Amino acid sequence: MSEKAMQKKRGGRVLDFIERAGNRLPHPYILFLWLCLILAVISMLCSAAGVSVVNPTTGDTVTSNSLISKDGFVWLLENLLTNFQTFTPLGLVLAMQIAIGFAEKVGLLTTAMRRAILGVPLWCLTATVLFLGINGSIASEASIIVVPALAAAAFESVGMHPVAGLLAGYAATNAGFTACIIVAGTDVLLSGVTESAAQLIDPAMTVNATCNWYFMFVSVFTLTVAGVFVNKKFIVPRLGIYQVQGNEAGEAGLTERQGKALRAAGIFSVLFILAFALMVIPRGGILRGEDGSILNGPFIAGLVPILIFYFILVGVVYGVVAGTLKNSSDVPLFMAQALEGMTGYIVLVFVIAQFINMFSYTNLGMIIAVKSADALQAAGFTGIPLMLFFILLCCAVNLFMTSGSGKWFIFAPILVPMMMMLGYSPAFAQVIYRIGDSCTNAITPIYPYIPIAIGMAKKYDKEFGMGSLISMMLPYSIAFLLVWVVQMVIWVVFNLPLGPGVQVFL
Repeated sequence: MSEKAMQKKRGGRVLDFIERAGNRLPHPYILFLWLCLILAVISMLCSAAGVSVVNPTTGDTVTSNSLISKDGFVWLLENLLTNFQTFTPLGLVLAMQIAIGFAEKVGLLTTAMRRAILGVPLWCLTATVLFLGINGSIASEASIIVVPALAAAAFESVGMHPVAGLLAGYAATNAGFTACIIVAGTDVLLSGVTESAAQLIDPAMTVNATCNWYFMFVSVFTLTVAGVFVNKKFIVPRLGIYQVQGNEAGEAGLTERQGKALRAAGIFSVLFILAFALMVIPRGGILRGEDGSILNGPFIAGLVPILIFYFILVGVVYGVVAGTLKNSSDVPLFMAQALEGMTGYIVLVFVIAQFINMFSYTNLGMIIAVKSADALQAAGFTGIPLMLFFILLCCAVNLFMTSGSGKWFIFAPILVPMMMMLGYSPAFAQVIYRIGDSCTNAITPIYPYIPIAIGMAKKYDKEFGMGSLISMMLPYSIAFLLVWVVQMVIWVVFNLPLGPGVQVFL
């Protein structure tokens, strides 16, 4: 038996089975074609049966639309190209890949990682990746691309398996997406919906964006610890030994010119941060919102473009000083090279975009969510069982409907009033939802960033597939869920503050 097989055997038979089964699935492109066909048949059956729900937010009746009908066929013809062209993650992925790939091509990322982690023990490196990834929601979905790529480079530079770093980063940015040490855009978005739902019971009720801050602040550290444990006990043993390419692990390998270039990049980074700080921190800063806030201003909305500009500009600074950029023509050349491995993703996105938009057209996502929520309300659960049931319900629905805010628009008018009538605060209802919505992000098959993660991993392991990703994300999802549930119970038992001036109970 090979060393890799031995390592996988020690990784657990259940995960082995999941990986084998997942990797036997057809190519993701073919898989999504089948899903589109199955969806079309289900939509036809639901439409024929007259399946419908009442939207709890608007009061409108939502019926299932059939894809196998005249209207469905016409809709598909009229929207086939639009579905692809307006698929938001595609532009984000390509733009970030251009920027990060360029910084990698000039040598900045490899050099910076090698310098930053010299002498750092593995547990600390893993914890750093997880900590940064969990807080990645500050940069919205861009972190799902940035953190795993940088984590893989960091692990490889010290001789550890880069896929272990990539997976840690991917798990952190997805399963831990809702946690953050500061109030982020997610808090602002969800709290507005929560307040509207709470006012159905108490018109004077207000819900601030900081209502979950304390709970989510602590979550960053508890999830980081859980992630380190999973990475050490499950992921690293399954991946086995990685044969380092090029320089030996742990070797500094920095020339005097590379060190000089890295210092220049560092100085530029400080100046870049200071420049934007001057536009954000002052009360009249041009990147603040019209109401003077930072969270609702252009800075947060434009954070992804800011990151793109940063990686490109800092790459140019490093490349010029290091000599890896010989002339201006090298800049677009390196950017083009950074996209050479993205053609497969672009082809796959075409069919993924069709499936997601077809699912939206059928209204099945809303129907599933509303009917699930109605079943929860009818079950009459109270206390901890109610919380656990709703968390698991959100975990399950998240496999079919990935938009966190979209699900909360549906669930909030039901869960928030229900919890308030039982004596719980709207902020606590929001916590319950955020736990369930976050944990299964990393194992959601229709998640648009899964192909990107698989593509990154194939750079280091040609056999890596959908089954590999799901089997190695599952321990993270379970661990994060268990840790969050325990943390939630502690908050309930001791009635700890969820945020400034906000308790578990009313």
